[in-house]
Amino acid sequence: MVNCHVEMSFLIRCFILVLCLNTGFKTSAQVVNRVHFYDALSKADTLKINEQLKKISQSSSVDKQAFIGVLQMRKAALVKGLDYKLNLFKSGNKQLEQAISKHHSNAEYRFLRLLIQENAPVFLNYRSEVKEDADIVKSAYVKLLVETQNAILDYCKHSKVLKVEELKK
Repeated sequence: MVNCHVEMSFLIRCFILVLCLNTGFKTSAQVVNRVHFYDALSKADTLKINEQLKKISQSSSVDKQAFIGVLQMRKAALVKGLDYKLNLFKSGNKQLEQAISKHHSNAEYRFLRLLIQENAPVFLNYRSEVKEDADIVKSAYVKLLVETQNAILDYCKHSKVLKVEELKK
């Protein structure tokens, strides 16, 4: 009877594991910690950005491409050397734009592009989708993760196109 109980317990644990894996249960390698991500993005600290770049590049998150791209673009504003800055920005831009082209209506990606566009130097000529991105963020705000909503609320304090009262609640 004891052996039967142990075997049954083992089978139940295996069943639960398989069930979790097949129903979209996400491991930490699949999920980006958005609190840490947005914290690094908001600070002028290349060490935090590099830490996030490393963690996200090792993950299997579906958001990996967009998040790495925006972190590279943010880092470009902080590093020295015009060529290095420009190459880093272009590399990040390519990744973010590819992610947006694959997931055109993803409001979080649009928010990320919007915050880069609003803060990019004018000579980069990277501002053509500001209004469209702002409109998508405003209309999808309530559907976003709480961490992303908090980042948007914080960003509204500095944005020229996103205002708290315009977010659809």
